[in-house]
Amino acid sequence: IIGVPIGGYVKVSASGQCCLIDDEGKECNIPEGEKASLKLMHPTSVEGVDDMIRLGDLSEAGLLRNLLVRHKQGSIYTYIGSVLVAMNPYQMLPIYTAEQVDLYHGRKLGELPPHIFAIADSCYYNMRRNKRNQCCIISGESGAGKTESTKLILQFLAAVSGQHSWIEQQIIQANPVLEAFGNAKTIRNDNSSRFGKYVEVFFNKEGDIEGAHMEQYLLEKSRVCHQAPQERNYHIFYCMLSGMQSDHKKTLSLGDASQFKYLTEGDCLTCDGRDDNDEFGRIHSALKILTFSDRDCWEIFKLLATILHMGNIDFQSTIMNNMDSCDVMSSNNFSLLLALYPQLIFLKSLTHRSFMTNREIVMKPLSSEQATDTRDAFAKAMYGRLFVWIFTKINSAIHKPQTDEPNYTRKSTGLLDIFGFENFPQNSFEQLCINYANEHLQQFFVGHIFKLEQDEYSKEEISWKRIAFSDNQKTLDLLAVKPLNILALIDEESTFPKGTDATMLNKMNKEHNGNKLYMSSKSNHGMQFGVKHFAGTVYYDCEGFLEKNRDSLSVDIMELVQKSSNKLLKQIFEKETNKNSISTLSGQFRQSLDSLMKALSLCQPFFIRCFKPNDKKMPMVFNRELCMQQLRYSGMLETIKIRKSGYPIRHTFKDFLQRYRVLLKTPAANCCAAICRAMIKDEEDWKIGKTKVFLRDHHDSFLELEREQELYSKALIIQRVMLAHKDRANFVKKRRAALVLQKNWRGHRDRRDFCKVSYLKQGFARLQAKVRSRQLHTEYMRRRAAAITLQTQTRGYLARKDLKRKKDAVILLQAQTRGLLARKTLKRMKTDVRLYSGTEQISWFLVLFAEFFVLFLFYMHYRSNAFLTAQEKEAQERTALALQQHLEELLRKNEEAGKSQDKDDEEMVENIFGFLPSAIVGQEGPAPEGFEKKEKEKEMENEKEKEKENDEFSFSKFASLHFQGSSTLSHIQQRLRQPLLYHEDEGDALACLTVWWIILRFMGDLPEPKQERVSAIPDPIQMNLGERQARRLSNLVGLDQVNKQDTIKQRFFFFFTFTRCSAHTEPPVPTLLKRPTRSTSTYDRPMTPLEKLHIIVGYAIVRQDIR
Repeated sequence: IIGVPIGGYVKVSASGQCCLIDDEGKECNIPEGEKASLKLMHPTSVEGVDDMIRLGDLSEAGLLRNLLVRHKQGSIYTYIGSVLVAMNPYQMLPIYTAEQVDLYHGRKLGELPPHIFAIADSCYYNMRRNKRNQCCIISGESGAGKTESTKLILQFLAAVSGQHSWIEQQIIQANPVLEAFGNAKTIRNDNSSRFGKYVEVFFNKEGDIEGAHMEQYLLEKSRVCHQAPQERNYHIFYCMLSGMQSDHKKTLSLGDASQFKYLTEGDCLTCDGRDDNDEFGRIHSALKILTFSDRDCWEIFKLLATILHMGNIDFQSTIMNNMDSCDVMSSNNFSLLLALYPQLIFLKSLTHRSFMTNREIVMKPLSSEQATDTRDAFAKAMYGRLFVWIFTKINSAIHKPQTDEPNYTRKSTGLLDIFGFENFPQNSFEQLCINYANEHLQQFFVGHIFKLEQDEYSKEEISWKRIAFSDNQKTLDLLAVKPLNILALIDEESTFPKGTDATMLNKMNKEHNGNKLYMSSKSNHGMQFGVKHFAGTVYYDCEGFLEKNRDSLSVDIMELVQKSSNKLLKQIFEKETNKNSISTLSGQFRQSLDSLMKALSLCQPFFIRCFKPNDKKMPMVFNRELCMQQLRYSGMLETIKIRKSGYPIRHTFKDFLQRYRVLLKTPAANCCAAICRAMIKDEEDWKIGKTKVFLRDHHDSFLELEREQELYSKALIIQRVMLAHKDRANFVKKRRAALVLQKNWRGHRDRRDFCKVSYLKQGFARLQAKVRSRQLHTEYMRRRAAAITLQTQTRGYLARKDLKRKKDAVILLQAQTRGLLARKTLKRMKTDVRLYSGTEQISWFLVLFAEFFVLFLFYMHYRSNAFLTAQEKEAQERTALALQQHLEELLRKNEEAGKSQDKDDEEMVENIFGFLPSAIVGQEGPAPEGFEKKEKEKEMENEKEKEKENDEFSFSKFASLHFQGSSTLSHIQQRLRQPLLYHEDEGDALACLTVWWIILRFMGDLPEPKQERVSAIPDPIQMNLGERQARRLSNLVGLDQVNKQDTIKQRFFFFFTFTRCSAHTEPPVPTLLKRPTRSTSTYDRPMTPLEKLHIIVGYAIVRQDIR
């Protein structure tokens, strides 16, 4: 019938006859001509697989047999990658216990047999891992088990959050209340949801439930007044009549369910497997948990009783003013109704309708049929508003506002439980809206599984062969997308006061007659039209479409509500009384459905496709035709194909590397590809796009498992190190404590043993006394030696200080005396120098030349001593000694020649220099009597102190302490910017700079200027220095002598003393006296070495402070 091959077993009898036993248990013989049509079944289809992606026979027959085999095995869940196929078992199975919750919590998808708990755990895990909202879309026909699946997921989420808080109990207890007010028994389902709901559960950062929010969609209000055969009204009516206390029922004038017309129209008062009495107790407890007070519960039951009593009101047709009218027949049900409404207003609002004309309000009587419709509309409106009020009350109890933590947005998991696709023998406006919602969900499934995924492959340049699939977008265009669609035409006709169902149908036929998805009525007078949905063609009866779509009450009914004494009734109609214009029901439904689709598009979806194995609600019965029909319109075969060959798991490079970089063993250029290549062997199971990594469905779980194992191994290493550190610290602490105990115990033991022997105690006491006395003696001697040392140093310091003071006084006395004598001698010599003959002057110049030559050799010798070895220094000294002897010989011969000329000159010189000692060193002369012995002792002491303090008075230390600026002891070949030592006299500072410049030129360290510098601006150094030299020289020799010397040109007087020195003594100090002239020429010109030497010695004689 369905055109799908059936599986079976071939049984060969003893006679060779082949018999086929198919999957339904039917036996038939196989003729010889049909044996060739038999096809060997794939091994994967024999026992079935838990994931249909692994099916070898990827066909409709393979899918159908796999579901059949698993259904017979009692396995109601099957995977298609991450899509779960759930088969309604129509019986209670022991697979939803707390042990099953613990078993599936924290396990990867596919690690255990398929289960709805695995999908719920994947939602919870991905929400916490990816920090993204999740949603679980549960779809299927009515009676396929969508509501039960929603409850199971909620129970799992409440269990794994681990908090077991009051808010979790409230979320769970909301289901019994909503099922009682929104579910009913139909011919296909004993607990069919006659409304849609979307439950959004919120979680905090720790993964605990902290609130929820629910949205409801399109309650089937017509069921309150009318039920199909073998169907019931909503559960709450039967539960209230069965479980309410008798005194409360008496107060509300309630009896048995058979007494009310609203409950008996379907001729079904009970439901198999459901105890209405027990259910009422659970509903009442759930209302209390959801913060409904006893007064709220009583008001709810009072309104429900009012609805039941309104259904028992009958109308009798009459004629009034030649118009059809009716009267309300007397009834016992008025007692409760009249307690809520004024009697006259209540009766008039049911039998009359007010119309607003240009100038007045006109009352029109209603016929009995119209009055019945008004009564039913009021009852439906009352129940619908009460249902919305209960929904709002539940949301206020379970919804908690988000905390004001910065940079934190709580995440949620949404569960969509909406009415399934319906196709009854007679379908009305509710079925059109329900099937429109299912078309939207099917389009969302198709768009996410097929369209978006294949477009993503093209965008990322992944090689891909597109898979054909059934797209229901054209059906959506027909129903609600394109202009003048079916729902738009219904809304348009509903706004016209004279619009009827017939005029609406004519407009739809005229507008969509050429559309292949739209079927017009078979006859001209028919009130039906058909739409080709994704699950099949459905014909809708247009009768009552406009009235249901308007969903409005007359002005008389609204006036009746306002004058009612029931506060809850006024509260539930408050929104309508404050609203001037009421939109149509289809407009409200489309608006809420669009907002639902937007919310779902922002989440990561998981799909659960629920299937009915049969229409009779019998366990272990599998209807192949019904199941194949569901597989076809849900697109399961195409889903398996795209999941098998596609890459549904997608990660950006950044997210993939950040999560799985622990699996990268060695650094690589392309890290993402390196991880995939190392972990996934088959390169066809993963692809690298332009911005993302694409993986097969099962590889996501595999990578997560490998990541957890790698992290676990690293965590073990960290734990091992930390535990070792902790244990070692404890061991060291215990060992230290043990050592303290041992030390104290041994001390205690030794002290105890020591006290037992008295003589040992006395011996130790004497030993202690000896040791202490020796220690005290040693300390005394140490302190005594320190005191002596301190005294010695102090006395030596005082003696040296006194000696220095006396020495300075003696030197000052000597200097003044010698200066006086020198000036007198100089004056006398200058007077006699004019009397010298030519021969004497020549001798004098020879002596002067010899002395200057010796001075030059001495400076060269001193300058090179620092760079010569000991042998070279000794050879140089011998050469200098020979040269000196030669010069002395020349001087001696010159002296002998002079003696023969004038013997009186010698006597004159002896008389002049007779006071000088035989050996003259520097400027030292004979000391006064009494000082010679004392000076020898001081010299011996100074030599000893110099040997001791050689390091203390080294030249490097002297340079670091006294040199100005950044000057060091290193020799430089440049002119100085400032003197090395500080001078208070500015002329001394300028003289130092000039002497250093002349010395560098004399020694050859600086080149000579090529010509004399001529400058319009005189050199300030030379100008100031010349003036100061004149003043100092006048102080030295007297102004009268200076004036006399002005007349003698190119005449010099030399006074030179020279003392031979070795390599270990200070260099000799030359002294040159040159008479400065009034107009001294500049030094920045070529000069002879003799001129340079005259300048150097002259500054040394004139300026004592720079020597």
